[in-house]
Amino acid sequence: MKTPTAAFTFVEVLAALFFLAILIPAIAEGITLSSRLSILTERGAIATELAQNKLDELTIDNAWTSADASGDFGDDFAGYRWEVTQTAWDMDAMTVLAVKVYFNVQGIERSVTLSTLVNPTTAGTTATSTSSSATSASSLTK
Repeated sequence: MKTPTAAFTFVEVLAALFFLAILIPAIAEGITLSSRLSILTERGAIATELAQNKLDELTIDNAWTSADASGDFGDDFAGYRWEVTQTAWDMDAMTVLAVKVYFNVQGIERSVTLSTLVNPTTAGTTATSTSSSATSASSLTK
């Protein structure tokens, strides 16, 4: 008496291939999105640190009063550039000093902004706040 051999039928093999054809593109898209978010997070953290360093550099000894309004971070941080803006603050005759750092993630320019209040008459008096550009996951898939 012959023992029946276990095997997949042609229909089962086709069903498995069809399932893989649907699953693999979804997994690949998830990996791509995860990679984009990872790059955005890493470059955003670097930009935030660079903005904080530039803001600290400008507020020490009131250097912001005579500093350049824009620049880059040299070869060490190629692709990152900064701009400084000053606006009057209505309360207490203070000035809002903002440093905005720009960087690219896969061809899309992003930015991080850090700002602080400075008193033109008193050196070293500051109160810092932070904001960054809003990025949604849907804008990363474009």
